[in-house]
Amino acid sequence: MEKKQRPPVYYSEYLQLDKILNAQQPESAKEGIRADDEMLFVIIHQTYELWFKQVLHELDIVRNVFRQPNVPDNSPDIYNSVHRLKRICSILQVLVDQISVIETMTPLDFLDFRDLLRPASGFQSIQFKMIEAALGLSYEQRFGQEYYLSQLNEKDIDRVKQAEAEESLLVLLNRWLERMPFSRETAYWEQQGGTHPFWAAYRKIYAGGLSPMEQQNLETFDRIFMNEAEYPADRRLSSLASRSAFFIMLYRDYPLLQLPYELLSTLLEIDELLSLWRHRHIHMVQRTIGKRVGTGGSTGAGYLKAAADSHAIFKEIAELTSFLLPRHELPELPQQLKTELGYNR
Repeated sequence: MEKKQRPPVYYSEYLQLDKILNAQQPESAKEGIRADDEMLFVIIHQTYELWFKQVLHELDIVRNVFRQPNVPDNSPDIYNSVHRLKRICSILQVLVDQISVIETMTPLDFLDFRDLLRPASGFQSIQFKMIEAALGLSYEQRFGQEYYLSQLNEKDIDRVKQAEAEESLLVLLNRWLERMPFSRETAYWEQQGGTHPFWAAYRKIYAGGLSPMEQQNLETFDRIFMNEAEYPADRRLSSLASRSAFFIMLYRDYPLLQLPYELLSTLLEIDELLSLWRHRHIHMVQRTIGKRVGTGGSTGAGYLKAAADSHAIFKEIAELTSFLLPRHELPELPQQLKTELGYNR
């Protein structure tokens, strides 16, 4: 069959540069006011939105992987997911570094056009809210719920609610972790009463190493790992999922668990970079407008700080490090399980 002849692709048409490069319409120019830095302000925020679009694209691919009823260990899916999550980390690092560019704009430069922007605000970024929802930030966890949708038009409110209605990466991750058999199946160990032998052995070693001031850690350990309830209070990861995530952390050196560990570690890096971006944003706002309210009507830096403190998405995974033991103290795994976790399965 003869290959269809495609028309030649021209650089500026492919990138639609006529649209992009003519999309900067400073408000100061419309008013006949000289505000030289508004062009920078517009381009910075347009660039953010383009990167947000790419992050959402990557998250959709990863979520589609974890929507499968089963994610085979020997398929490229986990590697592909880790690769795309690491790409998100690289993008977020660019977003953090980009603040250095906008910080070249002085407070006086910003005041030249700031009042012309009201009530527009970065808080109205629909894509950023969609990223938070796609990762797993629920409406119940959000700071300032009464303000959260109040600045949006009806179309954008519908878009955000649709994003929140979809299964987040955190929900899908919980389901995937629950299916991992290694910390659940008792076939690998000799049964010891009603408690899983691995967790009984681990708890004994962990408890023996706690100082008197750390005894409350044991209560938390029991609530998270030994609780028969499906979800411990105030946690979005089930006990079963938490046990699997913790098992991955403990035995990450085994080949089969190396990519799952990279996955969990990369999710924590995403949280860290989002937090870093928020705090860089806070310092920039404090430096630029001081104690004034935001253009969208928020309390400015105060609102941003409170949101940054409460919007960690994967903190339940990060908290598991409280219960780690040194490698030389870990319970010895049965030979059958070692074989299944190795290359020669």
